[in-house]
Amino acid sequence: MNSSRVLLLFRRAIFFAAVSCAGFNCGVHAEGIEAGPLFHEFGLTLETGRGTEALGPLFYEKDAGAIHQWGIPPLMSGWRDLEADAMEFDLLYPLFTVDRFGAERRWQFFQLLSISDGQNQEQTGPKRFTVFPFYFQQRSADPSLNYTAVIPFYGTIRNRLFRDEVRFVLMPLYVQSRKGDVVTDNYLYPFFHLRRGNALSGWQFWPLYGEEHRAVTTRTNVIEELEIVGGHDKYFALWFLFMKETSGIGTDNPDHRLASLPLFSLQRSTARDATTVLWPFFTFIDDRAEHYREWQVPWPFFVIAKSDGGGENRHGWRLWPFYSDMRSRTLRRNYLLWPLYVANSVDSPPFQRERVKIAEYLYSDLTEKNTTTGAVRRRTDVWPLFTAQRDLEGNERFQMLALLEPVLPTSKSIERNWSPVWSLWRSEKNAKTGAASQSLLWNLYRADATPDSRKCSLLFGLFQYQSDRDGQRWRLFYVPLGKSRGPASTGPKPN
Repeated sequence: MNSSRVLLLFRRAIFFAAVSCAGFNCGVHAEGIEAGPLFHEFGLTLETGRGTEALGPLFYEKDAGAIHQWGIPPLMSGWRDLEADAMEFDLLYPLFTVDRFGAERRWQFFQLLSISDGQNQEQTGPKRFTVFPFYFQQRSADPSLNYTAVIPFYGTIRNRLFRDEVRFVLMPLYVQSRKGDVVTDNYLYPFFHLRRGNALSGWQFWPLYGEEHRAVTTRTNVIEELEIVGGHDKYFALWFLFMKETSGIGTDNPDHRLASLPLFSLQRSTARDATTVLWPFFTFIDDRAEHYREWQVPWPFFVIAKSDGGGENRHGWRLWPFYSDMRSRTLRRNYLLWPLYVANSVDSPPFQRERVKIAEYLYSDLTEKNTTTGAVRRRTDVWPLFTAQRDLEGNERFQMLALLEPVLPTSKSIERNWSPVWSLWRSEKNAKTGAASQSLLWNLYRADATPDSRKCSLLFGLFQYQSDRDGQRWRLFYVPLGKSRGPASTGPKPN
């Protein structure tokens, strides 16, 4: 029996229980049952479709065209988009999740055990199985993509762990990694390694001594012109006591660095000079490319930057954690008694973004604007009291309480699995259609309105009211009390 069949049987069981408990009249009419929080059917406000909620926060279902969503919070939830051929399923989120997009699928158990497979353009269809961090496996129709790794004993891993390939035997006794054209052979990692690549060679016996050299090379860029790729020379002895590096060799901006930490650190190039003495107590930066100078005495506590008006126009000062006002041509960062009050802004037309946070998650207000279209997206969170959102189309949504939403504001799984449990009050408004809805205590009170109609239900549907162009209607204890003729009331509607 598939999950859709189980969900259908579960929904029907709730439906008949609601009808039985509230009596056969039970507010059942052409538009559905209104007996919240036991069972309530309603039209969706922000989408075109129907929704059902039952047993307080313990069951919901939404159908909005090609998108179907259901949940038994906080146990499980499902989401499916028929047009995109995508689905998601959560069980005791974040314990177990399943995600599929087309032929690509992935499921995971607490990010420790995971399986994924799918089809790429070459139809090789790699399938991955992981027991993190001990076992990594991939199988594909292309044998060159296959690998198996049992950490720390033996194996190969490809396109994982920020490397194109990793091979090892009795890790850390021997580990070979490849990233691009650079291959590094580590023996008793991280102490000794040999490195090779295109025009590159090097070795190190850390922390005693190490060196690396890459010769100047050329490549064809995106406009099919030959360009120089700068080389570099790197050395260290007793690691941080002596470090020397020259990069950009063969270019018009070679960069020379010399450091013996914590005594001093020097950077010299055509575009930028930086001098540090007794790090982190004093640092001076002269950035000629971006036209600013900066003093750090000591970093990160006191920093002051001055600009001559060119480049990024970086200027301002900070005395951490008491006060900061640092600006550039497109960015601004302010704080007062960090992290008690922090404000950041980006002004890079047509994109504008402003965010204010008080005590990190206690209060957050985020505004994003497209200066070309004038569209504004805004989100305000006050943990754990509420979250309020307005999207680029002007649609609004408000929820009280909000225990995890301010901390994980982009998590759809939190919204599907946990928000229904504690959302005591909800309101939505559709800017395009003018539709609005309000719900208190999982539809113990619910009101829905459009520009032409309004209806509300209270106490398991014992009281119901509806008005439209045909007039006004009331029900008390599921018994119709009659109908008044004439136009609908123009009384207040949900916000």
